[in-house]
Amino acid sequence: MGTISIRMQDDLLKKVDEQAKILHIPKAEYIRRAVIEMNKKVARQQRKKRIMDASKRVRQESMKVNAEFDAIEDAPDV
Repeated sequence: MGTISIRMQDDLLKKVDEQAKILHIPKAEYIRRAVIEMNKKVARQQRKKRIMDASKRVRQESMKVNAEFDAIEDAPDV
């Protein structure tokens, strides 16, 4: 397990201390949990962006296919 040292504003550190006491956990555990939650949030945002990007690509291709079908439907029977 690695170790990090961080600096934070006094008011933020006080809030961390207060919240950790409410949960009956050490400050380090509170911060670990916060980092885990932030990692999950970032992963969800990245996954959402990838899905949206893929959806846009599929939508564009679908519009091309629909246009081709429209052209065929309007074409006279041969």
